[in-house]
Amino acid sequence: MSSGAVPVQPRGDDTKRGAVPAASRGDDTKKKSLIQLLGDVPGLISQLIRAEIEQIKKELTDKLKKLGLGAGLFAGAAFFGFFAFAVFLTTVILVLAIWLPAWLSALIVLVVLFAITAVLALLGVREVKKGVPPVPQDSLESVKNDVRAIKGMGKYDR
Repeated sequence: MSSGAVPVQPRGDDTKRGAVPAASRGDDTKKKSLIQLLGDVPGLISQLIRAEIEQIKKELTDKLKKLGLGAGLFAGAAFFGFFAFAVFLTTVILVLAIWLPAWLSALIVLVVLFAITAVLALLGVREVKKGVPPVPQDSLESVKNDVRAIKGMGKYDR
């Protein structure tokens, strides 16, 4: 301490965030040369890639678990919703039966349901035809254009 140098004291908030005090950072060890540092790069990159892959696996596993639970809950909701809809239809038939015969009330509800079913089926068929064949044509064309641009046979418009 007689040399006039003031020792560096780590601040309390630095150590809380995981900062390493200067004395334990390895400042006394021999510094690596540029060639040694470049030699370490492939190993470090492979470690980084492995760590990233593990993180992706963990994240996907967590998301798939949540997706499975959500799908199960939706299935349960659909199951009970089906029966609730049946009770609703029965209620509509009974309300119509106040003014009409019961058989006519049921027939009217049936015709309305068939009409809704037909409209939804036609709309569904129209949308399915738009999606067939399930090949990403726009993406394929974009990739083909990219390949042509790389080969120098086309223009790259992005």
